[in-house]
Amino acid sequence: MSMPRGFASDNTAPVHPAVLARLAVVNDGSAPPYGEDRWTAAALEWFREQFGSDSTAALVWNGTGANVMALRTITRPYHAVLCAETAHVQVDECGAPEFFTGCKLLGLASQDGKLTAEQVSRAVRGIGNEHSVQPRVVSIAQSSEYGTVYSVPEVESLCAAAHAKGLLVHMDGARIANAAASLGVPLRAFTRDAGVDILSFGITKNGAMGAEAVVAFDQTLAADFRYLRKQSAQLASKMRYLAAQVLALADGDLWLANAQQANAMAQRLAAGVRAIAGVTVTQPVQSSSVFALLPAAVVERLQRDFHFYVWNDLTGEVRWMTTWATTEADVDEFVAAIAGAMAERAPR
Repeated sequence: MSMPRGFASDNTAPVHPAVLARLAVVNDGSAPPYGEDRWTAAALEWFREQFGSDSTAALVWNGTGANVMALRTITRPYHAVLCAETAHVQVDECGAPEFFTGCKLLGLASQDGKLTAEQVSRAVRGIGNEHSVQPRVVSIAQSSEYGTVYSVPEVESLCAAAHAKGLLVHMDGARIANAAASLGVPLRAFTRDAGVDILSFGITKNGAMGAEAVVAFDQTLAADFRYLRKQSAQLASKMRYLAAQVLALADGDLWLANAQQANAMAQRLAAGVRAIAGVTVTQPVQSSSVFALLPAAVVERLQRDFHFYVWNDLTGEVRWMTTWATTEADVDEFVAAIAGAMAERAPR
């Protein structure tokens, strides 16, 4: 039985047919395990093409694992990680970053899911005090949990502020493709070239079945990758199946086309609901999500037929996600349903 139609998460989308086809290709015959196969070599070469020949990538199973491995690479247990209070590492990973790294996560207030250089500079304190956790990393999400996107200058400014305080910068790129599509620049322009030190590269939410990567832009940071990946339970014995997903999405820049489709559908959805009296869009629509305020009765009515999440129970704010598989017809049907539900509750 399929779940109700809706806009709950990009994780609800199907696997792209091109990914399934590539998985079938690599499933023919045997291959060396643990990434010693030719498909993994090709996938890692693609990451070097995107980020530089001296960058190092490691394929992992999932997003939480990617964030854990990335943060373990650049921290010790007495360190602290600065992040937005809404960050996925802070609220949606069941304490995995703290558990595996031993570090303390310090959530900073944010109205739009993003941090600023000034905010980071003010938050760094206690350096050298043996009684305090030592700030070591700034972790930012691109795009953010609110669907907002850091501009290239914003990333540059934040990285410069972090580095000036002796901190490293981790980017949680679970939806990095959507950010690239929004910005219209190469991947490395808002990551490595902007000063980011280590990156969690998201693949699953953009049409894959289940694959992510960790990318370090300094080879010294990647010296212990192979050990940290294994210890973090992220080493795939049949690595070719992770690599196949990367290669399928890399072919013809399918990864970018998928993200462009998701972003375009979010824009279409936002434009549609903005025209409905009583609906308020609460965040800039810059990637693949739309946040809005709806009356509780309308939310309840819509959730009978459409699957989506209430983001904030106190305010009634909801989140609608679009994906590579979302169509114009899907969006228009949903907008019509919202309009109908709002009309039903309007005074007569």
